[in-house]
Amino acid sequence: MITYTLDHPERGHIEYRDRKRYLWLSSLFMPLFPLLGVLLYFGTGSQWALAVPLVFSYLIIPCLDYLLGSDENNPPEEIVPQLEADRYYRVLTWITVPMHFIVLIAIAWFVGTQPLTAWSVLALAITAGSYSGLGINTAHELGHKKPAFERWLARVVLAVPAYGHFCVEHNRGHHKDVATPEDPASSRMGENIYQFALREIPGAFRRGWEVERERLARQGRSVWSLHNEVLQSYALSAVLQGALIFAFGWIMLPFLLIHNVWAWFQLTSANYIEHYGLLRLKDSNGRYERCQPHHSWNANYIFSNIVLFHLERHSDHHANPTRRYQSLRNFDDIPELPNGYYGMYLLAYVPWLWFRVMDPRVLALPHIHGNLNRVNIDPAHRDRILARYGAGGVTA
Repeated sequence: MITYTLDHPERGHIEYRDRKRYLWLSSLFMPLFPLLGVLLYFGTGSQWALAVPLVFSYLIIPCLDYLLGSDENNPPEEIVPQLEADRYYRVLTWITVPMHFIVLIAIAWFVGTQPLTAWSVLALAITAGSYSGLGINTAHELGHKKPAFERWLARVVLAVPAYGHFCVEHNRGHHKDVATPEDPASSRMGENIYQFALREIPGAFRRGWEVERERLARQGRSVWSLHNEVLQSYALSAVLQGALIFAFGWIMLPFLLIHNVWAWFQLTSANYIEHYGLLRLKDSNGRYERCQPHHSWNANYIFSNIVLFHLERHSDHHANPTRRYQSLRNFDDIPELPNGYYGMYLLAYVPWLWFRVMDPRVLALPHIHGNLNRVNIDPAHRDRILARYGAGGVTA
């Protein structure tokens, strides 16, 4: 295992080993997992085997997070420049990009050439969409980086889930407005995930298109231009998915529609749990305070973090967006999720259970301490929330 060392003038000799260095390879192989269901199908002849990747994501991973626990270890700040300069970590994200294409093409071939029931096609479309949603996570990591090559790779991988506006919208919209009522990608207390999806998906598209139009206008270019980064990614989506329809016929139409929508819903699921109820306050001039670690829900669960490029250390990511995944830190006294993302997705899909678990957690946060004025509340549910929790905070 590689040891990073530094002789610091004040702290003396510093050594650091990334104990997860080779575990990060899991992030590389996670996008390939849907192919396991196909292999099991050929080995057993049972179409039930096609559901194994979904069972792994939504049932096994939450259990592994619970059993393996959390890792709150942080790299020393003095070592971070060495850690971020290590090409090993960034190469893993680069290699992941073509894997998303390989998996979608392979599953599309399987759907287009095998005698499957409608339920099996549905399961495969959701499976492929779930893991193509990981492509948005890969783009999330790459799209925040300064090298043009990595930002280009982000646009390329977004072609798989056909979500080409993501990096533009996320970097120049969500990070600007996060944890405010103005942000369509920040969920509000009392808003269930299905209501949030109807607000977030179209709202994010509109904002992404608008901020790109404004960028091109400043350069004196039309929005309908080859320089439009949103259109660049969507053009690649059209080529990819159009080729699949041409190659495998009409069955690709429902398959790709379900695949795309479910991939988008995976991003929506992440956005829903990452900032639920959290609010940046305004200063005396009416400007929102700078985004701090306590404006995002954090999670340190080992397994889901290593398969998601540390996405769950979201508090540090929003406070320091250009940090690479291997350098993201844990902080004391920040909002902590009770399970990793996949477990929280399941909880969010049952709204009454989500509210029962998460609403008291929001109000119990140290920087909120029961003060509903410090909570991002959904206007449609404000009266209900005030009636239940009142001005004093959590009720029994």
